[in-house]
Amino acid sequence: MQIKKIEVKNFRLLKNVELFLEARTTLIVGRNNSGKTSLAELFRRLLLENSANFRLEDFSLGAHAKFWEAFELASAGKEEPEVRAALPVIEVALTVEYDKAAADLGLLGNFIVDLNPDCVEARIYIRYELEDGKLMPFFDAVGLDAKAGKEQQQVAFFEAMKDLVPSHYKCCLVAIDPNDATNRKPLEWSRLRALIQGDLITAHRGLDDTTHKDNDSLGKILSALFATADSESAAESDRKTVAELKAAVKEVQGSIDKSFNGQLANLLPAFSLFGYRLPDPKLRTETQLDVELLLKDHTRIRYSGVNGVHLPEAYNGLGARNLIFILLKLFEAFKAFRAKPTSPAVHIVFIEEPEAHLHPQMQEVFIQKLSEIAQVFANIAGGDQLWPVQFVVSTHSSHMANKASFDAVRYFLSAADPVAANSFSSKIKDLKRDFGDKADADNAFLHQYMSQTRCDLLFADKVILIEGTTERLLLPRMTEKCDAGLPANTRLGSQYVAVLEVGGAYAHVFFKLLDFLELPALIVTDLDTVNAANDGKACKASDGTGTSNACIKAWFGKVGTVPKDLIAKKPEDKISGIRRIAYQVPEKDRQPCGRSFEDAFMLANAAKFAIGGADPEQSAWDGATGLKKSAFALKYAIEDGEWAVPRYVAEGLAWLAGVGMPPEAGSAPAEVKVEVAIPKEAALGK
Repeated sequence: MQIKKIEVKNFRLLKNVELFLEARTTLIVGRNNSGKTSLAELFRRLLLENSANFRLEDFSLGAHAKFWEAFELASAGKEEPEVRAALPVIEVALTVEYDKAAADLGLLGNFIVDLNPDCVEARIYIRYELEDGKLMPFFDAVGLDAKAGKEQQQVAFFEAMKDLVPSHYKCCLVAIDPNDATNRKPLEWSRLRALIQGDLITAHRGLDDTTHKDNDSLGKILSALFATADSESAAESDRKTVAELKAAVKEVQGSIDKSFNGQLANLLPAFSLFGYRLPDPKLRTETQLDVELLLKDHTRIRYSGVNGVHLPEAYNGLGARNLIFILLKLFEAFKAFRAKPTSPAVHIVFIEEPEAHLHPQMQEVFIQKLSEIAQVFANIAGGDQLWPVQFVVSTHSSHMANKASFDAVRYFLSAADPVAANSFSSKIKDLKRDFGDKADADNAFLHQYMSQTRCDLLFADKVILIEGTTERLLLPRMTEKCDAGLPANTRLGSQYVAVLEVGGAYAHVFFKLLDFLELPALIVTDLDTVNAANDGKACKASDGTGTSNACIKAWFGKVGTVPKDLIAKKPEDKISGIRRIAYQVPEKDRQPCGRSFEDAFMLANAAKFAIGGADPEQSAWDGATGLKKSAFALKYAIEDGEWAVPRYVAEGLAWLAGVGMPPEAGSAPAEVKVEVAIPKEAALGK
């Protein structure tokens, strides 16, 4: 039994998204402000709080205008159904997949309302909407000034909505027939909490507060483990451990009472010095020690040292502490699941940014081994009961992304809202659904490439695909030179640009993936001219009858790949959507053209390489023949920086710098407002 799909509407950046979950581990990746935190917060509201509460700010910005639209309809005297239909709601739909052959569906039975024997899904629907009977009170309480202008009225209206939405909206839970959306069954909120156990390990784990005191965040987890072990439904071994702890504390209590009672008896004569006579002089002390508080507030995790000196938790590295913390929290979640009188049907654990402070190899090991945690914990606890957990992991780590299963990756992308100006919403791209067919040769190649190479693509603003070593080594310096001539707000040096070394034979395989990720991409490749009359061997550009470059062929098709036609292509011919191809062109019209990067580089710096004479093209060809590419690239990347960037590369970089800018680039910084929230009690002088 597992959560198969989550659908969300109108919650923060999640305006209208659909997220499919894997049976064990789902990895969420993407750039900053793409909706990953919104998902974690929604998860916390629904599964971890006592009640699911929302406020005006939780509605997607694009949905805010709907409140005003509904208000205008109500003010115009429209019927209640029409006004309600205009009001925005936050919606969450969960699809739970189950085995119809299971002997007992347990708590899920409350959510199964269909009569189809072949159906293996249950749909759970959550709506945060205006309560029944509160439409008129909701709008009557707004109280706008009729003399004010529309803009002033709207400001006052939304200020009022901040208080009115939480007090007039509520969450409703219903089970829906997957085959008939009109077949619904209202349910109490407690049913969802019983069905699904949720745990959240946030990105803010408080591990680095070592300035003024030792940090003991790990030790506090012990109290939660104790509380779980002390429940009636806990395993017998856990309850035995708790009983032993309580007995030990009780023994300490007895010793304290005995010692202090003796000291108190010695103090009795001193009372007479103050003229005070006790009616019953038999005073006693009674010490109450709470085991859970002792564990929470006074128990510390220490690392074994030498000579009996054990080091505080804060003395270990942040990476080790982070890993220990996550494992302890996972174990706490596991023990809590096992201790419940009735096991939840689904257990989902959300882990935010586990890579914090972990070195790259540890990040890779973590995501690879996470799926084994369930079995390891089951072995530690004993018994045959498995832990049916689903992990949802959000990360900014390319190391985790490339070690996770390709099918498990969900890519979050922020896109401009077509309805609401200056607002953005999330898109969720499912690599499994679009690239899961490994029978497709291109998909199989991408699976292999992405599993063996750092997946910077999944976190980048833009990407450059290059031929090989020479371009890779010289690209940073070429980018720096090109940036010097560009406006400050478009320079590539201030954008996150991923670089993939794929060669001309494979660059075109990435076209589908680049379009899928909606990444502006520059493909820097070689003209690779060949001569058909000479058995298709490599030749100078002027002697070429065709090209051996697979990427160029895929871009232009079989027609128009004659070198002289390729050289004559206009800039717009080299652009397809948010992709651009760049290959060798003459530095100036009617000048010779290079075939590869090296001879094009020489032609662009003719004086430096003594290129000239009657046939400069031949001179550059000869100079590039037999060249040690890595030594050549290192020399001009590090030792000699006085050179010009080849025209085709400079044109491509200039295009990439200006296209597909992130929303915040090229514009003024977003205005930051400071809002002081004064509690009502303080405002009233209480």
